[in-house]
Amino acid sequence: MTGKLYLCATPIGNLGDVSARCIETLRSADLIAAEDTRRTLQLLNHFEISAPLTSYHEHNKREKGGYIISLLKNGKNVALVSDAGTPAISDPGEDLVKLCIENDIEVTSVPGPAALINALILSGLSAKRFAFEGFLSVNKRHRAEHLKSVENDSRTLIFYEAPHKLRNTIEDMRAVFGGDRRIALARELTKLHEEIKRCTLDEAAAFYEENAPRGEYVIIVEGASPEKDCGSENEWDNIPLREHIDGYIAEGMSVKDAVKRAASERGIARRDAYNEYHRAT
Repeated sequence: MTGKLYLCATPIGNLGDVSARCIETLRSADLIAAEDTRRTLQLLNHFEISAPLTSYHEHNKREKGGYIISLLKNGKNVALVSDAGTPAISDPGEDLVKLCIENDIEVTSVPGPAALINALILSGLSAKRFAFEGFLSVNKRHRAEHLKSVENDSRTLIFYEAPHKLRNTIEDMRAVFGGDRRIALARELTKLHEEIKRCTLDEAAAFYEENAPRGEYVIIVEGASPEKDCGSENEWDNIPLREHIDGYIAEGMSVKDAVKRAASERGIARRDAYNEYHRAT
């Protein structure tokens, strides 16, 4: 009988946000796999949890992924935690989940805090339809292509960003979205000095010109106006999806980026665009 992988959401700041189920799952696990063992150890010590701990992060996920799968196949239960918040969102936990599915190993979630949801509901921007875009590339050209691909998306957009990249990211967003696009910048979520700055991109650029960014940020960006979004969709009405994607590939984009951009411009799911494109290949 195989074990089970538990995706355990941990606090993003306030330790009081951890669930009773999460504490019990961590206590009973045969192994806890953590993105940052030092940070996780602080959490475990606080709640007097002494389960075995190992690292699982971007730089060792291939080696450790195989090791964790072998334990699960031998009936051990493993709890996966990220640096903070919910695992498998912009972290290598996603790869471990895929490995488990490929090996017919059961995966379950122990839900809890997620920075992107906290920031969204505090932003004051629409939460009816939204898209999580994660971290932007450190490569300026790729970053610009990413932003351009969602320029006309009418959904609220959510990004993660590090403090040392924030100013450049705001400038790139201004260039693509326009300085009057409304945004919210969230930092220190759930902590004593929680801060939500609601402003336009122009105002954000001026503020951070005078004030150094501090801490990890969640950036919530207002969606494009429906009129602009509809205009973008109409532009592709008479062009087959394959031709649309191949056009971007011819410009030098990877298949993945070309599919992502075409899907966004057509207002369809990225997976559906990818599957349709490869069916036509």
